[in-house]
Amino acid sequence: MLIITCIWCFMEAYFLNPKLTSHKHYEALRLYFVEKATAKTVAEKFGYSYRGFTALVEDFKRRINKDNAEDPFFIIRKKGRKEEEFKNDIEEIVINLRKKNYSIPDIKVFLDSKKKDISETNIFLILRKNGFARLPRRDKIERIKPENPKFKADASEPFRFDINETFSSNSVGLFCFIPYIKKYGIDKIVERSGYPETSTINKLSSILCFLALKLSNVRRYSTDDIWCMDRGSGLFAILNVLPKVSWLSSYSDRVTKEMNFAFLKELHKLWKKEGLLSDTTNLDFTTIPYWGDANHLENNWSGTRKHALASMLALLAQDPDTGIIDYGSTDIKHDNKDSVILEFLDFYHTDKSKNDALKYLVFDSKFTNYENLGNLDKRGVKFVTIRRRGKNIVEGIDKIPKAEFKKVRVPCAGNKTRLIRYYESFITLKKYEGKIRQIAIVGHGKIKPALIITNDFEIKIQDLIRKYSRRWLIEKSISEQIDFFHLNRVSSSMVIKVDFDLTMSILAQNIYRLFAQDLDRYSSLEPSSIYEKFIYNGGFIEINEDSIHVKFKKKRNLPLILSTMQNFQNIKYPFMANKKIIFSGATVS
Repeated sequence: MLIITCIWCFMEAYFLNPKLTSHKHYEALRLYFVEKATAKTVAEKFGYSYRGFTALVEDFKRRINKDNAEDPFFIIRKKGRKEEEFKNDIEEIVINLRKKNYSIPDIKVFLDSKKKDISETNIFLILRKNGFARLPRRDKIERIKPENPKFKADASEPFRFDINETFSSNSVGLFCFIPYIKKYGIDKIVERSGYPETSTINKLSSILCFLALKLSNVRRYSTDDIWCMDRGSGLFAILNVLPKVSWLSSYSDRVTKEMNFAFLKELHKLWKKEGLLSDTTNLDFTTIPYWGDANHLENNWSGTRKHALASMLALLAQDPDTGIIDYGSTDIKHDNKDSVILEFLDFYHTDKSKNDALKYLVFDSKFTNYENLGNLDKRGVKFVTIRRRGKNIVEGIDKIPKAEFKKVRVPCAGNKTRLIRYYESFITLKKYEGKIRQIAIVGHGKIKPALIITNDFEIKIQDLIRKYSRRWLIEKSISEQIDFFHLNRVSSSMVIKVDFDLTMSILAQNIYRLFAQDLDRYSSLEPSSIYEKFIYNGGFIEINEDSIHVKFKKKRNLPLILSTMQNFQNIKYPFMANKKIIFSGATVS
């Protein structure tokens, strides 16, 4: 009798404490639909997260409405095919991908996206068995962008954090930026913004989709055959995978210039609040080339191509100390070019704050006219710029005796200094009221003298020259920094709106700067160098009950990455199911 009772208790426990996933799903859904228990009660009883159980309910509803009686929801299906068929299938995929110049890590990422579990070592063995040699040494671009076959990616949907899993990714470096998005409240600014969203992809995930591509050096959105397969990139955007280019294009169509402007203003408030804007702002133009029927566009000079071409002209405003780009505009035409400085000032002072730090604007001579220099003076803003050098002006400087020039040492590239000579005078300019201070500089490596003009009569000569010499050092870098993020060059079939693309490039640039500030000895590196040294890396991502474990492959600067990320180990991320992100080195390379 005792034996019968024990058996009976065992059988009862089998039903009351289901172990099989399908059995657990059945009991949980039965309790919810039949016994009318709340979702919260069911989730607690069966160990689901609330979000995980509600997702199961929705999945069940879709399947029941879709499936017939011969294909029940709770059937226990034997996973996979016969072992030999499975091996042959994987081997065929590996061979086809290698024929398209996929590296072993790229093949691994693709197979992971198709739920086919195989190690990089076994991929190597398959290639060796079939007579494939190692790929020839390639440059960074070739390694990042092999020839891509066309595969259908999974549809993008919110990431299922309630499922424990491990997968590989070639984009684990992206997760170094998430702590900075949380620390500075960028996620909250996005959520408050007017940017659009869909029923499947909310506005935070939408913006993170674009940001993932910018931060990971994707050169063209249209080459989506690899990045839309990488689950690590998808997780960065809180999705299973990134959406394909058609979604990116349609999303961009819904974004207006007003949305971008409002978003930049909120970021501007953030940079000011965090003390990331000094008393000086450098202004620069960048040219966005156009390929196609260019009748509707003006010609603008392109420094990289050394000639004028049909293009859009964009204005950028950058802090010289932090590298933060505070403002960007693509609404610039030849007839309003002279007034863009005043438009920037309107933007800067839009919140009517009384603690504005801005005191100096540093810019090239092409930015404005002498009349608007007077307007800057009336607004209480000091300017430092270069005077246009006519033949008569240059000849007049050449006639000044060398003995009247004074010497000063100023910084130049490579932490070096240069001894230059200068001559100070006070001049008048057409349509400018009053005197203006002019510093003629020779011995700076140019044939013609440089003429710095300013309305600041109190700043020391050394400080004034240093302020503009810093612009000489970064004159190209503002545009080069943006170029790293591959502004989507305007074509006849424009994929992404240029003003939105510029806004995303600015955001990506600034996140790189925030990250760089914490990198000992590397804080001054450009985004391209930071990407190569720290961000471009593969590894593994492990989703646990309370954490996301990011495991980096071996890399020279990995110890510095891990020590930097150690500062964020105890932070929970609400937009990632309130999980922590733990960074470590992978046990395999």
